[in-house]
Amino acid sequence: MKKRWTIEEIKQFVETQSDSKLLSTEYHGFSQKLELQCECGNTFEKTFTKFKNKNQRKCDVCQPAKESR
Repeated sequence: MKKRWTIEEIKQFVETQSDSKLLSTEYHGFSQKLELQCECGNTFEKTFTKFKNKNQRKCDVCQPAKESR
């Protein structure tokens, strides 16, 4: 069975694995977008799955989307 993350565990993961800061105070599941603040000060939203597994850990200004093939 997959691990169910708590908001505290997500906050710790964000702080240790990136320069971003978690602004959301609740987590209701993998499809929920979390509000984060990039090191440059911009706020952005990502699901925890994209943040954790796809290395999308910065705002769209600091980490632009990859071009489609």
